[in-house]
Amino acid sequence: MSLKKKIVLACLVVLVLLLNFFILTHDGGVGGTAVLTFSLNGTASDNIQVFYSDTADFAPSNQHTCGYETEDIGKDVTMEFALPLTTRYVRIDFGAAEAEYRIRGARFVSGDREQLFDSSQVQSDNDIASYESNQDAFSVSTEKGDPFIIYEQGPDQILADALPGIRTKNTVKNVIIAVLLDLMCVVAVLFRKKFSTLPMELIQNRVLIMQLARNDFKTKYAGSVFGIVWAFIQPAITIVVYWFVFQVGLGAADVTAPTGITYPFVLWLICGLVPWFFFQDTLVGGTNALLEYTYLVKKVVFKISILPIVKEISALFVHLFFIFLMLVLFTLSGHFPDLHSLQVFYYSFCLFMYSLGVCYATCSIVVFFRDLSQIISIIIQIQVWMTPIMWNIDNMSARMPGWLITVFKLNPIFYIVNGYRDSMMNKVWFWERFDLTFYFWAVTAVFFVVGAFIFKRLKIHFADTL
Repeated sequence: MSLKKKIVLACLVVLVLLLNFFILTHDGGVGGTAVLTFSLNGTASDNIQVFYSDTADFAPSNQHTCGYETEDIGKDVTMEFALPLTTRYVRIDFGAAEAEYRIRGARFVSGDREQLFDSSQVQSDNDIASYESNQDAFSVSTEKGDPFIIYEQGPDQILADALPGIRTKNTVKNVIIAVLLDLMCVVAVLFRKKFSTLPMELIQNRVLIMQLARNDFKTKYAGSVFGIVWAFIQPAITIVVYWFVFQVGLGAADVTAPTGITYPFVLWLICGLVPWFFFQDTLVGGTNALLEYTYLVKKVVFKISILPIVKEISALFVHLFFIFLMLVLFTLSGHFPDLHSLQVFYYSFCLFMYSLGVCYATCSIVVFFRDLSQIISIIIQIQVWMTPIMWNIDNMSARMPGWLITVFKLNPIFYIVNGYRDSMMNKVWFWERFDLTFYFWAVTAVFFVVGAFIFKRLKIHFADTL
């Protein structure tokens, strides 16, 4: 082994050791939620909001809203609000109207654990004319303005009971992640020659790849009057249609981020649709890459392995434009991008690598099974609704079982969509989503290895079949 290879190997060993130390000492935090539920009876229809916080100065970390509609006046309506187990302060907002409300049976519920809500723990209030409470109910008379009551109350007993199990679960999870990481590194070193073939081909042909990508982008809409403008018009119209349906038609509310800042619904929607458009374009274009460039596949000396990435880079041009547009819209609305916003390029890279791995498998299979293109179109139609793009998974957690929420989060695109919102709205660094980050890159690595393997095994038959 040469000195250069020894130095590289030593650096990799040090890096793996550091990653193991970080993983094993990582505090997974306290996960889980508790649902604050109660029965409400009021004299006016309005939105009842619950803010929660874990700090005494009550910088709201999020909000949930339940509507008390006109037809509900005088009736008992069950309200449910999902809150983190670490909640220490709860603020209940009673809308803006002058009204009277009676709340009964308030309690926190998490799994099979239950804790009564102590309505006597009032910290402060605003625009409240009168307030009376007993053990299981309390009555509120509100004035016009912004009536709310803050309680020094949280699911502390539930958390105390669950904490030992949560810590044990985090420790076991960290050990499993560290072992999997070490195994992946060992496999990568032992089979480095096989794994490095495809990346080396892409690097060696990078100039040709960029030339073909630019040509693919220019010729995609060749012959039409507006040309490449259509690449930007169609997604923009889709965004407008979704915004109209969900906010104007269905009355979707603006979204309050964990920082306490409220963003217009359209900005929250754009953060989900921009990465989705890119994934949709890359998956469809990459799958059909070999079929579209049949004349190149039949050339003996041409490296056909570069064709899927050509389609990906071609779609990337449009994606970068919409990232720029997204940043402009946030700026115009008064929410200026900061260092967290730079993470959108990291998440774009994540999406690029994930879709590339998938496309190496799909573009190989579609040559022999043309129906795959139609199947992928159906999968895309389903996945756009199964991914929390147009709906907020945090607001749904109170009405969904925990296992179903986990299933939604296992979708790799969830990591991307949530990452865009973390970058632009939630102000969360990607390494703070430790579990999701490791899971995403592990799944991406598997797809890339499997895709490259399928492509290599079927490559010799492409020219004959096409």
